[in-house]
Amino acid sequence: MTGVPASAAGGSSGARRAGPARTSGPAAEPGECTSAGTAPGRTGSGRGAGTGTGEAGRSEAGRGGTELGTVQRGIAPGGATEGGAAGRGGKIAAAAVNQASVWNVANLLTMLRLLLVPAFVALMLGNGGYDPAWRSFAWAAFAVAMITDLFDGHLARTYNLVTDFGKIADPIADKAIMGAALICLSALGDLPWWVTAVILGRELGITVLRFVVIRYGVIPASRGGKLKTLTQGVAVGMYVLALTGPLATLRFWVMAAAVVLTVVTGLDYVKQAIVLRRRGIAERRAALKETDG
Repeated sequence: MTGVPASAAGGSSGARRAGPARTSGPAAEPGECTSAGTAPGRTGSGRGAGTGTGEAGRSEAGRGGTELGTVQRGIAPGGATEGGAAGRGGKIAAAAVNQASVWNVANLLTMLRLLLVPAFVALMLGNGGYDPAWRSFAWAAFAVAMITDLFDGHLARTYNLVTDFGKIADPIADKAIMGAALICLSALGDLPWWVTAVILGRELGITVLRFVVIRYGVIPASRGGKLKTLTQGVAVGMYVLALTGPLATLRFWVMAAAVVLTVVTGLDYVKQAIVLRRRGIAERRAALKETDG
């Protein structure tokens, strides 16, 4: 074997020396490329082979290390474009969820209450407005509206279903069904107009007052206000029904209690609004003094 070039012999010997050393050690390190069917050795790394083999090994190792690092970082070719598309897709999906959240149970109950307003008026005035059967159907519609008023706000707060639509539509639905009932009763002569004026004037006035002082804070609903709402609903419902005898007398006193609660709670809300406004003005002045000082 005297005709074998020294470089070839050295390469073969180097390969034999490197191969067993790597076979007895751990698996190939990241960046050391191997060919299919070849034991992991140093040949690909360019450490034991000749010049040509070493350059090829370093080239393959460089590419392999780059690809491995890319995979480890989770970045694929075109990953920036795909990531941007994924980000835009996530925003679109989030917007779709926000839009779909409007159609929740609480808002559907509010919409039902709004739809019941014209239905109640039609039933209340049906057949001249004095037919006991039509008045009974009108009472059923009014009762459903009042019951949904109790549940939709509770559901929205309990299950985090509060939406901008609900904040606007819920008070409108409340005032609409109560106002429609009071106006119909007064138009039919069953309820004095001054009672309707006091109740509706209070409701609209407090709603406007809340918006006026909202820059200083929110006026919370009181227990008296909740009792007022319940008493109003019971009283108006009793007037919607064609009651006679002792029940007719009872509904008069229930309505009287509702009017008293309406006035008292209205004055309490006005007091809270004044206190809230004064406190807010005082806090702003104190903040301005600290800033100037």
